[in-house]
Amino acid sequence: MQSKLARTLSAVAVSVLSLVVCLALAWWQWQRYESVSGTWQNLGYVLQWPLFGLFPAFAFWRLHKLRQQARPAVQQDESEPQAPAPPAEPDKPEQRPITRTNVTQQASDDADDELAAYNRYLAELHARDQQAR
Repeated sequence: MQSKLARTLSAVAVSVLSLVVCLALAWWQWQRYESVSGTWQNLGYVLQWPLFGLFPAFAFWRLHKLRQQARPAVQQDESEPQAPAPPAEPDKPEQRPITRTNVTQQASDDADDELAAYNRYLAELHARDQQAR
């Protein structure tokens, strides 16, 4: 519980510090805008810095909302009785290992000639790889 309080306080501190720093930067840009050498870009920064300062507060708020949404789902799962596990699948028949003849046979059975040629090519590459080992 104490670590949760510490995290909350640190989030608030980061948010407040970020806002203060960014408002100071916005004030500095406003002074630059009003000076003789000020440009429209400085005015843009005056509007931009407060948004940067508010972003950490928004991010922490959004994370808090997401955690709250996830929490009821977890609590609901814990309160419901566990359903029995589904029965195990029956044993599957043993599959033959893939060999060049199996893949070539399968490739020749394909209706699409281009796909069959590609599958034959892959089968040859696989056979070469097996011979190299």
